[in-house]
Amino acid sequence: MSAVAKSRIKDPSLAPQGEDSIYLAESRMPTLLRLRRRFSEEKPLKDIRIGACLHVTRETAVLARTLRAGGAEVALAGSNPLSTQDDVAAALVEEGFHVYAWRGNDKEYYDCLRAVLIEEPDILIDDGADLIVTAHGGPSSYLVKVIGAQEETTTGVNRLKAMERKGALRIPVMAVNDARTKMMFDNYYGTGQGVVSVIAALDILFAGKTVVIAGYGNCSKGMALRSKGLGANVIVTEVDPLRALQAVMDGYRVMPMAEAAPLADMIFTATGCIDVVTGEHFLGMKDGAVLANLGHFNVEISVKDLEGMAEKRRVREYVDEYILPNGRRLYLLAEGRLANLVVLGGHPSEIMDLSFSVQALASEYLVKNRGRLERRVYGIAPEVDLGVARVKLETLGVGIDSLSEAQRAYVEGFEIGT
Repeated sequence: MSAVAKSRIKDPSLAPQGEDSIYLAESRMPTLLRLRRRFSEEKPLKDIRIGACLHVTRETAVLARTLRAGGAEVALAGSNPLSTQDDVAAALVEEGFHVYAWRGNDKEYYDCLRAVLIEEPDILIDDGADLIVTAHGGPSSYLVKVIGAQEETTTGVNRLKAMERKGALRIPVMAVNDARTKMMFDNYYGTGQGVVSVIAALDILFAGKTVVIAGYGNCSKGMALRSKGLGANVIVTEVDPLRALQAVMDGYRVMPMAEAAPLADMIFTATGCIDVVTGEHFLGMKDGAVLANLGHFNVEISVKDLEGMAEKRRVREYVDEYILPNGRRLYLLAEGRLANLVVLGGHPSEIMDLSFSVQALASEYLVKNRGRLERRVYGIAPEVDLGVARVKLETLGVGIDSLSEAQRAYVEGFEIGT
């Protein structure tokens, strides 16, 4: 690992490769680039320091450049020890960003978060809420200048809402994850397409296989759809009766994990909960079954149980084989971390174009409303969602209808009860 002023990255010499990677991402993120042009002219983030904990990918670099165009100074740490693209990190440092991230920084993960917080940011941008939670648990200087924060994952928003309920949240937070342009596209299409991480890691065939999808939230719905589209027989497990019923009516078999696991050729998790697949399930699984987590934290597939009951060996990069006492073999991707990020490099740029446009606009909103927001979790304003969607449609060359004055009056009449 090399040390650069106000940065800790793996290899600065990778910067040219990272520049090429960012260039390709920008070519597929026209919504964010259009926003960048406005930011360059108006400077809505002038003199603002932003501390971010995000997956350090080519798409994140496009966001960082956009925030800087708006006048901000940006410090960035990785939000997962295995998701950092080292060439992108090097390119950002070459451009003058403060980056504290390298692939494999398990032991120094929280040191990187603290390095960002030491720079006394005005705005926190988070992916999983680790940065915000660390700021609350550290010295008061970590939050002394913070005017607000943003969180872009379901897991992170749930953590922060729990803090709010307990009266422990000390800053306003924008729930970027709850924006429709995030949940309907990033979660559904982005995470859904992440099932192909198994193809990238193991060259595995989906057609005719039995794929078990844990949960039926937006991420899992996308994974079920993509697995079905690849020819798999899909089983869904759920704890929520309404979501389970929806999965049934979408044409999937639904059953408890204890019944599904022995049938599975592959199991995907993205529930945000702990111990979704554990030792009791592993022992009954087929020889050669694959386990892949696409949820934010590596707690859904119990790696601890696997380590305690099976013999482990690395058979391919990011693929570990576990030989159980009964002789059967299970294959775990990415050490139980985000398989789509570790193996594939994350969501497609076209998807992150939407989510990161919302992130940039949320930063602008926090600055405009400095001192007027309460210490709670806020949703994203509908006009922000709709605005991002309209621009995305324009960049795709897609036109839509608009309400006539008569139609608008008719609809608004219903809304006010006339």
